Amino acid sequence: MNIVRSYKTWRRYRETVNELNRLSQRELADLGISRADIHHVARQTEL
Repeated sequence: MNIVRSYKTWRRYRETVNELNRLSQRELADLGISRADIHHVARQTEL
C-alpha cells in the first residue's frame, strides 16, 4: 500500500469517526449502533 492510499484510508476513517461522534445517542440508536461501535463501524469503511 503506498503512502497516498494509506493517507486517504486514514482520512476516510477519521471523517467517519468524527461524523458518528457528532450524532446523539438517539440518532446512533436509530442506526442500530452504540458509541462503543463507532470505531468498528469506521474501520469497515476502509474495505
